[in-house]
Amino acid sequence: MSQSASSDQRSKRELRRGVLAVRAALTADDVQESARSLARHVLELPELAHVTSVAAYVSVGTEPGTGPLLEALRDRGVSVLLPLLLPDNDLDWAPYEGPETLVRAERGLLEPSGPRLGPDAVTGVDVVLLPGLAADRRGLRLGRGAGCYDRVLARLAASGAGPVRAVLLYEGELLDHVPGEAHDRPVGLAVTPGGVHRFGGDPA
Repeated sequence: MSQSASSDQRSKRELRRGVLAVRAALTADDVQESARSLARHVLELPELAHVTSVAAYVSVGTEPGTGPLLEALRDRGVSVLLPLLLPDNDLDWAPYEGPETLVRAERGLLEPSGPRLGPDAVTGVDVVLLPGLAADRRGLRLGRGAGCYDRVLARLAASGAGPVRAVLLYEGELLDHVPGEAHDRPVGLAVTPGGVHRFGGDPA
């Protein structure tokens, strides 16, 4: 590993620790209020006006909340796919059929209990909503380090699929610079409780 790559990895670890420490201080009311604001801004995106399918995720803990958004998308008649974590940290996908159908899986994640559609199912959706800890002006996102969504973004690129790619964040997680590596792929926009932030690195 080059000295530069090692330095980037250290920078990422330090940035993750800082973001997670701030999130840990959020109250349940903070998270719920932010979740409602996030849902409103996502639903107002012009890119979502006529979509039929969205890949999203179930937030846990003090992550930017997705509960209200998932229900609002279902109420619109949008088909929502949610991820299931595979042993190799890749993601399978299954349809979201309501909060009562979610089950607690390994690592404390909530996952859909419906039929598994395979990792490539994400290539057929109109919009992909990704978790993250931060993003910069290029659209590079910082994940938790497991590489799950790096694989999703790489799969989308390899398939030629062109869904809108958006990361959901809190306000202070939009940064001037996120350390990047060769495999990192940008997203087109970030949605925070304060609004929508568009980047130039993705056709979204």
